[in-house]
Amino acid sequence: MRISYFMLVASLATPTLHAQNDWPTYAHDPGGQRYSPLKQINTTNVTKLVPAWSYQMMKNEGQTRLSQSIPIMVNGVLYVGYPQNRVAALEPDTGKLLWEFAGKMIDRDRITLGSMRSLTYWPGDNQTPPQIVFGTPDGELYSINAKTGKPNPGFCNEVAVNLRTPEIMNGFPNIHYGLNSAPFVYKNLVFTGAHNIDNTGPKGPAGNVRAWDLRTGKLVWTFHTVPRPGEMGHEAWLGDDWKKMSGANVWTFFGVDAERGILYMPLGSVNNDYYGGDRPGPNLFANSIVAVDAETGKLKWYFQAIHHDLWDWDMPVPPMLFDVVKDGKKIPAVGAMTKNSLLFILDRMTGEPIYGVEERPVPKGDVPGEWYSPTQPFPVKPPPLVRLSFKYPDDIAKVTPEHEAACRALLEKVDGGRNRGPFTPSSAEGALLMPNNFGGATWSGGAFDPTLGYYVINTTDSGWIVNTSRLDSDPDAPPESPRLFGRPAGLPRAAVAVNGWPCWQPPWGRLTAVNVNTGDIAWQIPFGTMEGVPPGIKTGASNLGGGPMTTAGGLIFIGAAIDHMFRAFDSKTGQELWSVKTPEVAHANPISYMGKDGKQYIAIAAGSTFLTYKLP
Repeated sequence: MRISYFMLVASLATPTLHAQNDWPTYAHDPGGQRYSPLKQINTTNVTKLVPAWSYQMMKNEGQTRLSQSIPIMVNGVLYVGYPQNRVAALEPDTGKLLWEFAGKMIDRDRITLGSMRSLTYWPGDNQTPPQIVFGTPDGELYSINAKTGKPNPGFCNEVAVNLRTPEIMNGFPNIHYGLNSAPFVYKNLVFTGAHNIDNTGPKGPAGNVRAWDLRTGKLVWTFHTVPRPGEMGHEAWLGDDWKKMSGANVWTFFGVDAERGILYMPLGSVNNDYYGGDRPGPNLFANSIVAVDAETGKLKWYFQAIHHDLWDWDMPVPPMLFDVVKDGKKIPAVGAMTKNSLLFILDRMTGEPIYGVEERPVPKGDVPGEWYSPTQPFPVKPPPLVRLSFKYPDDIAKVTPEHEAACRALLEKVDGGRNRGPFTPSSAEGALLMPNNFGGATWSGGAFDPTLGYYVINTTDSGWIVNTSRLDSDPDAPPESPRLFGRPAGLPRAAVAVNGWPCWQPPWGRLTAVNVNTGDIAWQIPFGTMEGVPPGIKTGASNLGGGPMTTAGGLIFIGAAIDHMFRAFDSKTGQELWSVKTPEVAHANPISYMGKDGKQYIAIAAGSTFLTYKLP
């Protein structure tokens, strides 16, 4: 069994445990393919789609993030979560409310997040009926009866599990810790990651992954994402830097190879986001995909996609399992990606790259005391899915003469942006980082078409200028965990854009299909529209938050773009076939299910409204 920094994963989907009409987990199947086997709606009739019903989700005073929740559909009931800590059970054909559950609103940290991005379903056993399981931004883990919405009597005595245990909080009880994505269920275990607040100083709550027994709510195992003495990977930390280190957390979704019992964990960066002089070295297991035995938490292998992250690029894209057919051989694989949108396709049994990985030299910065990794891993295939560099003036956008002139004037003030290629670090005078810390790609991830072997994902070509300065008097840093260097509090990161249009050549947003059997891009199109762009020019637009779904009808459904459009594309060609304007941007992923009326439904959360569509 080989363990290395450079293992990548491409993963095989496991058989669904529920009827094909259902959508029992955030991504439909444990392997995260987001593929619906339904094909009543297909490329020949998708243009006939009409609204079916809608459901108004709660919209609270002061709520800054609307629902990003991906619903689930099990045994004829649709479940959707929304702010604040609420779950509703709905009739899938009509939207009629069956029951609603409201979790506690503790607001101990005054951190306002959207809903838990999704829920998860546990079919129960001979002692416990089926359950809906979810976590909250306040650090509570709930298990409620799927039929009644009542708390599970055996699960922590009908009380939510408090995830903010002393071991996790590391002696920092006042720093935020919670969940903002769905936990993951395998057999009788539920796995939880964490949402750790960024830029609070290097020390804080741990990002450890834990497994809990769904029958009792008791802790089963803990995986230390910053390895301790005696654990694999600890040698990558110097001295006592590992102690009470915050971050290296799964803040999005897990993946599971149910057949082999392997849990895949996509880990984010450690704190702070833009400065790591107090954490020299590669910082394992930050920015890594880590494979463990699902029942014990024992490490199998890992692959680190970014060494010593200084860009807040995390690894938010959920791992996706699929088969790769290469040289006539079927290889169980897993796809892993950070915000910089380099897709690593790995053997999911060993972590070995299927198409190769190269450690390439990257720029070194000049921040005092900083540690810079001399190289970073790049997949040989596929190529980067977004722009990673900017050359002034060659790469200035030329959409209109007026926009080009304004961008030249803007960039002349900042020495052309001072971008030095992929992995340009921030500096005291400021440097253009591409992508910015939203990505690239983000938590919404991709989808897979198993009939074509296409990995489909939406990305945004983003960037901004970030400066790194001394922060001796940073009011946002807790006194027990000071930030010495970083982005000054209250100073906005400078967007390199004029009137909302980025200053680099389009596309500004893309939808890409990668053929995993060759590692090549099958097709790539500009995705989304930007207001005011001259007719006939396809620039694409920002589309972060919200991702695709594929179907057996040969379709890709996706919202996400800032133009408020919900679209359907031909999976084979990328041709747009249908679109509809939604009241708010759909910052979530769609699902599909078969209603009791024999109709296939397409459903998505768009801001505060849950929308459904079907054929007339």
